Amino acid sequence: MNTRQAAVAGRFYQENPVLLEAQIAGLMPQPSALTSARPKVLIVPHAGYIYSGAIAAQAYCQLATMRDQIQRIVLIGPAHRVYLTGMALPSVDTFTTPLGEIPLDRQSIETISGMSGVCVSDEAHREEHCLEVQLPLLQTMLTQFSLVPVVVGNCAADMVAAVIDKLWGGAETLVVISTDLSHFHAYEEAQEIDLSTCERILEKAVDLSGEQACGASAVNGLMASEHCRTLQVEMLAACNSGDSAGGKDRVVGYGAFQLH
Repeated sequence: MNTRQAAVAGRFYQENPVLLEAQIAGLMPQPSALTSARPKVLIVPHAGYIYSGAIAAQAYCQLATMRDQIQRIVLIGPAHRVYLTGMALPSVDTFTTPLGEIPLDRQSIETISGMSGVCVSDEAHREEHCLEVQLPLLQTMLTQFSLVPVVVGNCAADMVAAVIDKLWGGAETLVVISTDLSHFHAYEEAQEIDLSTCERILEKAVDLSGEQACGASAVNGLMASEHCRTLQVEMLAACNSGDSAGGKDRVVGYGAFQLH
């Protein structure tokens, strides 16, 4: 069985399973942060846990009442490590984190493998952190699930939307979009940019740029999908690295949203 090994354990999050469980527990908000909604889609950041983990946890805590219901995760995020045109799927059978192995939904992967803009590239997945950092959080919040991991490069929104619509499923499927917001602006400037971007996400904009969100192609594809039209978008939390664990001269923005 072919496995994609964890690439950023020990850097973006704790590598020791016991320490990782404690790290995630420390990120989770109070029960009062749980809303009455049952999300179909989460939009979450993907920096190291010390930077954006608490923001991501504001989204993942919404799954507390859905632990056993969700059986499949469609996880989509931007390519950081390799140049990619279109979308890349892996050929492996499982992804591994310090908390254990996650089986890939090979049937779903085969279903979309022939769609426009979709290719198979293990290289696009091998060192990619934007999907990996979501996995321990999902493993903590859900009883068990299979995974459909999609890395998005330079890709039109309608192509991404078609894949999302094909994989939409029912109550057993959760779609997770991995994206940070603005990068490397001064603190106050980043706040202004990110506020505007968050407003655009709440409006279901389909024309975000990479300067507004590194996962713009994934977010645009989500918002362009047919199934997204009937959902409500709710912002859960936002900050930047200057609020969490970094300086304020060059910050990265983070936001968490749920669609239900």
